[in-house]
Amino acid sequence: MKSLLTYLLISFSIYSCNQKETAMLNPVPENIPEEQTPETTDTTKLSYLALGDSYTIGESVKVKERWPVILADSLINRAYDLGEPKIIARTGWTTDELQVAIKGEKITDTFSIASLLIGVNNQYRGYAIAQYEKEFKELLQTAIEFAGNDASKVFVVSIPDYSATPFAASSDKEKIAKEIDEYNQIAETICNKYQIKYFNITPISREADYDTSLVADDGLHPSGAMYNKWVKLFLDDVVDIIESN
Repeated sequence: MKSLLTYLLISFSIYSCNQKETAMLNPVPENIPEEQTPETTDTTKLSYLALGDSYTIGESVKVKERWPVILADSLINRAYDLGEPKIIARTGWTTDELQVAIKGEKITDTFSIASLLIGVNNQYRGYAIAQYEKEFKELLQTAIEFAGNDASKVFVVSIPDYSATPFAASSDKEKIAKEIDEYNQIAETICNKYQIKYFNITPISREADYDTSLVADDGLHPSGAMYNKWVKLFLDDVVDIIESN
């Protein structure tokens, strides 16, 4: 009987020690509710739509040198989760041709930000400036719709002045510059009406008159170096647009 009692005491002692060791290896945190909901992080990817013509598609430069791509990469470098920009643009497009192309895309997505740069081909072909005013306003309204009907998510880039390029060397450069200014004035006035950010890159485009590194090999369109200057001008403002929405 005594032997049995001794055996039971020893067994209980060993069991108690094992339980203490297990508790030390697997401590139970104090004051934790029975059910916990893990914290969630907003992983929504930002999206960007760029509408335009040769200046937006980046005629005569590499894809990585297009200004919408430079802008997207710059935002990614600032830790914004931005997908590849959706670009609807082609060399030679006028406002009405851009409108047709947008309808053909049949876009149903909503974008975090949207940009518009259009009009140089209207000027180049000698279209009535009243047509530009009407169709630019319509395109701007379309861009707002793509941005979830939120005008604060849209921005416009001014038309560069190609009179400063070698392409226009034998043209009436003063006339071109004057008409580009008239087009840009219309665009800026409409942007002010809708309270949309308007970025004036035209003075930068005129630097090509004395800095050939700002012109692409075709002698007409901006180089990657010029597009970088554009983005540097308005990058912080685009960040503000994103942060305020």
